[in-house]
Amino acid sequence: MTETPHPLYAAHAETLTRALHAITERGYWSAYPESPSPRVYGEHAAAEGEAAFQAYLGADFPLDQPGTRDRVATETSPFGIDLHVRYPHGEPAELIAAATAALPAWRDAGPQARVGVCLEILSRLHRHVFELANAVQFTSGQAFVMAFQAGGAHALDRALEAVAYAYAEMTRHPGTADWEKPAGKGEPLRMTKTYHVVPRGVSLLIGCNTFPTWNSYPGLFASLATGNPVLVKPHPRAVLPLAITVRYAREVLAEAGFDPNLVLLAAEAPDERLASTLALDPAVRIVDFTGSSEYGDWLEANARQAAVYTEKAGLNTVVIDSTDDFAGLCRNLGFTLTLYSGQMCTTSQNILVPRDGIETDQGHKSLDEVAAGIAAAIGKLTGDPARGVELTGAIVNDGVLKRLDEVTAVGETVLPARTVEHPRFPGAVVRTPTIVKLDADAVDTYGQEWFGPISFVIATDSTAHSLEIFRRTVGSGGALTAAVYATDPAVLDAVEEAALDVGVHLSCNLTGGVFVNQSAAFSDFHASGANPAANAALTDGAYVANRFRIVQSRRPA
Repeated sequence: MTETPHPLYAAHAETLTRALHAITERGYWSAYPESPSPRVYGEHAAAEGEAAFQAYLGADFPLDQPGTRDRVATETSPFGIDLHVRYPHGEPAELIAAATAALPAWRDAGPQARVGVCLEILSRLHRHVFELANAVQFTSGQAFVMAFQAGGAHALDRALEAVAYAYAEMTRHPGTADWEKPAGKGEPLRMTKTYHVVPRGVSLLIGCNTFPTWNSYPGLFASLATGNPVLVKPHPRAVLPLAITVRYAREVLAEAGFDPNLVLLAAEAPDERLASTLALDPAVRIVDFTGSSEYGDWLEANARQAAVYTEKAGLNTVVIDSTDDFAGLCRNLGFTLTLYSGQMCTTSQNILVPRDGIETDQGHKSLDEVAAGIAAAIGKLTGDPARGVELTGAIVNDGVLKRLDEVTAVGETVLPARTVEHPRFPGAVVRTPTIVKLDADAVDTYGQEWFGPISFVIATDSTAHSLEIFRRTVGSGGALTAAVYATDPAVLDAVEEAALDVGVHLSCNLTGGVFVNQSAAFSDFHASGANPAANAALTDGAYVANRFRIVQSRRPA
């Protein structure tokens, strides 16, 4: 007898089927349009989303959760606008107790029901994508179009990707099996076996400031789809995007007849260190984290009762050997370094160039000419403030500003950072990228991450020397991305071999509309889990499979 699918599973079955094909085929596919155009989303969608965002400001966030004692407001917008949204602040033990109590019914609902509800949550969030994009923009410092794409449409794609992997892993084995073993002349031995998908337990999501939804949605939905309640602990400076997510997730769960406490917001007061308190609780069995290497390493070492998934810092590197499109190389890297003021975990920092220069379609280019070409491309992108700020966005925190000050005392500045006045938001903190030239022996400088709009052009003895540095720095410090420019296939092969050795994703000869710091759901893996920058990949089977276990029962047939 065939089990009747859950109504929400049936409603979204086509989307799930297409996502399952996409993760297998790895071609281009997106479920959520990335253009905020009225032709796509309707004439009133943008205004309605902005109005919904504005309604949150200076008010109590509409979220009813157990254990709420008071309200906290911790966000400061990089664009200088007053947010002052007040979020429910609860006792950690009560949040964990509420999540734990919600687990059994969610577990027993089975994979189809859980996946159906998750897909409905994504549909609900997509309906509010402009509201979400405004929240991402004004807490992260991203320009609006980037916030809409990365924080809205692409984040939803990454969530759907995680749900598809979760469903594939949960249904890899049949739910039941009839087992029969011959027993000589006697009757065969017969058993009926049932295989239950059993979640690990409460999941803790620790959000980041720069990409509060894109980096959080894979873990959130991988855990929820596999049966685990999720405590969502946002970065104190970027609470609103995840609070909105929790709000609509709880609405859908309640409407579907499940306990809304399967998803809870864990907002923290200043200096509370709530993430550490929750991460060490014995009931927390999964932790997802994006942020600094120091804290990620601490979680891995100390949250020993949990499966810990971390994305940390890295030394994203470009090896330049030669090119048949020098102008395209400069444009591509210039855009890469300018986008969101380099505040992406995938943005290139170290650009390795032979000190004797490179061969190009424009003839031989010296190291200084390579650096100047990239700098000129950045200057062209940021020269007009009104256009430039739509790429750079705003600086996310004071730590980035501090590093911009510190780097002025390092090496030879090729391109100084500039302060730009935002034409729409006078209080916005905007800086253009800086490029600093270093010698290869300055490893103490470029061997550490300088998060923000800071890049180094590093003079090496040769491309072979560049590869030695690449292997050494990425091997020890990790990286999420790497790139190479070369006209010789043998050089491309050598760099690819080095990338495999140090476990980093490689992009070759990007001169057009694809950039090393961009990652496409259903096709590109984000991070590899094969070097110190991250211990997992977004998203693959390993990312979801350890969030549950198969527990069997068997009875005589």
